[in-house]
Amino acid sequence: MSLRKNIYTLLLVLFAITAQARQIDYHLLNKRVIQYKKAEWDINLSTAFTTPYDQQDISLDLEMISPSGKPVILPCYFEEGESEKSIWKARFAAQENGEYSYHFVLKSKAGEVKSAEEHFNVEASAKPGFLHKNTTWTFRFDNGKLFRGIGENVAWESRKFEDDKWTYDHLLPTLAKNGANFFRTWMCYWNLPLEWKKVSSTKRYSNTDQYFNPGAIKRMDELVNMTDSLGLYFMLTLDWHGHLMENGGWKNSPYNVINGGPAKTSTEFFSSQKAKEKYKNKLRYIIARWGYSTNIAAFEFFNEVDNAAFNKEDSILIPHQYITQWHDDMSRYLKDIDPYHHLVTTSISHRDIQGLNSVAYFDFNQKHIYKHTEKIPAIYPPYIKGYGKPYVVGEFGYRWEDADPKYAKEADFDFKRGLWYGLFSETPLLPMSWWWELFDDEKMAYYFKGVRSISDAMLKAGNGGFKQIAVSAGKIEAYSMHCGNQYFIYLLNNTDRTTDAPVNLPVMLNKFSVQSFSPETGEYKTEAAGRLPGKDVTLSQVNLHPKEARVLIISDERR
Repeated sequence: MSLRKNIYTLLLVLFAITAQARQIDYHLLNKRVIQYKKAEWDINLSTAFTTPYDQQDISLDLEMISPSGKPVILPCYFEEGESEKSIWKARFAAQENGEYSYHFVLKSKAGEVKSAEEHFNVEASAKPGFLHKNTTWTFRFDNGKLFRGIGENVAWESRKFEDDKWTYDHLLPTLAKNGANFFRTWMCYWNLPLEWKKVSSTKRYSNTDQYFNPGAIKRMDELVNMTDSLGLYFMLTLDWHGHLMENGGWKNSPYNVINGGPAKTSTEFFSSQKAKEKYKNKLRYIIARWGYSTNIAAFEFFNEVDNAAFNKEDSILIPHQYITQWHDDMSRYLKDIDPYHHLVTTSISHRDIQGLNSVAYFDFNQKHIYKHTEKIPAIYPPYIKGYGKPYVVGEFGYRWEDADPKYAKEADFDFKRGLWYGLFSETPLLPMSWWWELFDDEKMAYYFKGVRSISDAMLKAGNGGFKQIAVSAGKIEAYSMHCGNQYFIYLLNNTDRTTDAPVNLPVMLNKFSVQSFSPETGEYKTEAAGRLPGKDVTLSQVNLHPKEARVLIISDERR
């Protein structure tokens, strides 16, 4: 009798396990799984839920053990279907090659269910992988390759009142073929409006009653695929400050209670636990659906959060401690759920938020600057020294008001010098210009080629080692960088007259060679070599036309 009872109990347990397993039916779509490329699973769930995007209601994770024994947990996302019969997906980019073991874990109000364990093998790839923090000068790929970002803002595709040509499909290939490797873009109510049920200023997206906007999901899928094919990396700005401004966008914010959201005020957006839970649902979905992309270099929580925190008279509208605590909570959560450890940041316009630069989970800090491009070189040192993190100028421009073509000549000059100021400064991302539409009309993309050429030469010469050296050239602006056995000097005649001056570099080289580079033509020219035993390097008169720039490369031939 005891034996029969034991057998009966065992059969009940096996039946229960089998019934649970049937709740999770999955299939790996890839015949071959390649390192750093998307592997995708279709998962059929037979589980009840109310809101599949709310992780308090239901969540599905892919739990893995990597070939090196590292545990990896990846959020999965709802694709389609109804309660008790739905399709979910897992998208994963392996950072290791070799055999992974895995299973799925489903959590719902009915409890927790775990699928049977399976395995898949990952083939090695020549792709460099994901970008991570390295030094205050460079980012680093998984494979160790170093990176400095060169590009501009392409914050959104053309709005309904703008020229239809300014799309990702036009602007991004133009950047890529001209040597740029980076750009920055926004999620907002007119561009990639993931959380926006009601859109505006756009012909590309439509209003919806769904939790996430289907048009935004489709376009984000396309953007990720496009950047992969172009070899472009980007900073995805997850929120625009305007929807938190009480006298502006708050009335239309998806977080406002009048629109079905959890917050009565923009302060409650940062302080309310329910608002935080809603935001975490978005972060989880973004990582689950697009986190696999190696081309998403960084997640930026807010564009210019200070513009919501202050009014025009610089009085505080939202207490800073709420904003800083929110960023600490969200960045910690994002780091916890992101198995790839993407770079994380936020941005201000020009007013610092108390404590924000010290958030532990930010990989770099950033601000924006307009009408004062000449101040860019001086921005970095105090922030780097004060907070021990890389610093980035995420936007700069000749004007912030508009892109009036009558200022095109001045804006073009500003565009050029801002890139060089960044290249000769301690930052992993060169300053990114605003007004991409104007610069597209001005056909300025060609200029990235020269900057990229010198940047690549710096990285090669110094293998990521940079040292700024004071250099003088009379009335000509001059900046110098020591990388390995080479010295790079940027010269700019920021006057309205042709100017010549000797260039003095305070280093002693017994034997050296000199090249000059023209950013306008992309041409390198061999200059006279020299021997100056026991003396500083001094080059005879360098002649530059008004607003002309030149780069000198001095190579120490002793090595």
